[in-house]
Amino acid sequence: MQLGIFSVSDITTDPTTGKTPTEHERIKAIVEIAKKAEDIGLDVFAIGEHHNEPFFSSSPTTTLAYIAAQTQRLQLSTATTLITTNDPVKIAEDFAMLQHLADGRVDLMLGRGNTGPVYPWFGQDIRQGIPLAIENYHLLHRLWTEHVVDWEGRFRTPLTSFTSTPRPLDDVAPFVWHGSIRSPEIAEQAAYYGDGFFANNIFWPNEHFQRLINFYRERYEHYGHGKARQAIVGLGGQFFIRRNSQDAVREFRPYFDNAPVYGHGPSLEEFTSQTPLTVGSPAEFVDKTLRFRETYGDYQRQLFLVDHAGLPLKTVLEQLDLLGEVLPDLRAGFAEGRPDDVPDAPTHASLVAARQEADQDVEVSS
Repeated sequence: MQLGIFSVSDITTDPTTGKTPTEHERIKAIVEIAKKAEDIGLDVFAIGEHHNEPFFSSSPTTTLAYIAAQTQRLQLSTATTLITTNDPVKIAEDFAMLQHLADGRVDLMLGRGNTGPVYPWFGQDIRQGIPLAIENYHLLHRLWTEHVVDWEGRFRTPLTSFTSTPRPLDDVAPFVWHGSIRSPEIAEQAAYYGDGFFANNIFWPNEHFQRLINFYRERYEHYGHGKARQAIVGLGGQFFIRRNSQDAVREFRPYFDNAPVYGHGPSLEEFTSQTPLTVGSPAEFVDKTLRFRETYGDYQRQLFLVDHAGLPLKTVLEQLDLLGEVLPDLRAGFAEGRPDDVPDAPTHASLVAARQEADQDVEVSS
């Protein structure tokens, strides 16, 4: 079970001080947060992609490459790579390069994005979001699995005898997660390719994502990749914890109430009762997180949002220290009763081993 954190890269005013960090401060802070994630023993750090204010992360591969140079073990990923408005050729090249620089510690999460104006900025039509996601990933998949590609589609110029460079490390592409909050077509796409499906359930009720994940599992088995319970599932989540729950609620409430994403909407109490957000003690956080299995089954990756809503860097690092203290309990809880045939999240090493085993099987059969 991989445990980690992700950032949406928002730049938000701290409602308790009135201070708004600069872009430079937030960019430097995200590096410190990623390094802290490795220090406390987390497995994954992921960052989103945005091209509009108030977000700073327009170039996640650049950020992740810089973090890769300062970490040793951390798996580096994206919390969204925009498959709709990025050229698949550039995605193939950028992530293969990052994969080499990070010695394989790289995967990515593809998504359509949730900011309408981004589409025309990059010459696309938001009404074509689903077809773009499907066609662009088909091309990206081919660019990573075929050395020479001839291509003609609806949304980009044709390719003739094209080879994407550099080639993926060890000829094994980075593992792909398909992220979605509402689209069964994306769950179907993930299942078709045998890729991972990431349900970023930080806003909507659990039942909504349960339906999406169950659909993905059924289709994963339909396409012959394994049993439904063996499908590769990731979940989002968020928390704010203090030693006692009253302090957590008191401290986090002004951030929640004023957050651009969910402020001035449901109350903190309503939100925590209906979504994965935990605001309370470490024990309450562990208990609620481990109960995700009751809704979604055994899964492979759990990421938490911690650096949002204007929380200062000092507070975020304190939250990570508290998370580090309960990591052994989370790992033990997720391991307890986990069936032996439910796989771990793919890594570069496991994908290389699977490729070598498949090649050996071909040699034996021939």
